[in-house]
Amino acid sequence: MPYSPQFGDHFYSRGDGRRECAHVFIGGNELQSRFAAGGRLTIAETGFGTGLNFVETWRQWKKTARENAQLDFVSFERYPMPRKAIARALSAWPEIAAEAALLVAQWPETPGDGDIVLSFGAVSLTVFVGVAEERIAAWSGTADAWYLDGFAPSRNPDMWSAELMSDVARHTAPDGTFATYTSAGWVRRNLAAAGFSVEKRPGFAGKREMCAGWLDDAVRRCE
Repeated sequence: MPYSPQFGDHFYSRGDGRRECAHVFIGGNELQSRFAAGGRLTIAETGFGTGLNFVETWRQWKKTARENAQLDFVSFERYPMPRKAIARALSAWPEIAAEAALLVAQWPETPGDGDIVLSFGAVSLTVFVGVAEERIAAWSGTADAWYLDGFAPSRNPDMWSAELMSDVARHTAPDGTFATYTSAGWVRRNLAAAGFSVEKRPGFAGKREMCAGWLDDAVRRCE
């Protein structure tokens, strides 16, 4: 179970991180139907961590993706993990072994300050290395779906600030969505202030609630 000493928190649920990803992020963004619809889809994530969300998303996308579909996965990570640490963490799940092996094979042995750009055919991965607040603000792209997956708001409040949520909204495509494992009241208020419609939904495993929602186009038109 990977643990961050910088933030005093685990990278994902101690129950089952892969199933948590499926429930919170893939389910919360209703991605299964969007995968099946085909076309190009961009998913952005706050915090790459072990890469678990990426490989599980890739695995599920492959099951339903149409011919000529494209998946672009963009992540913002301040402290990218070494290759060996990622390989060790992902080895816990045989279900993602194929995708994990491909990721590990291309991942830098010891990542530095440079961004990480990898290609796996119809799937691309870009990891912007640095402070998320700065890198998201400067990003030129937009996401169809967001995985808001920073460490717990109480331990890493900057990743859930009103300013960052506003930047997330500005980099969300029309009809774009978000999902997150947290239902903290101040995080919901920051998302709503940024222009998102926010819903509480059942959380994963023993967690009572999570949040998901979509960008309110009426708010976007008023900006």
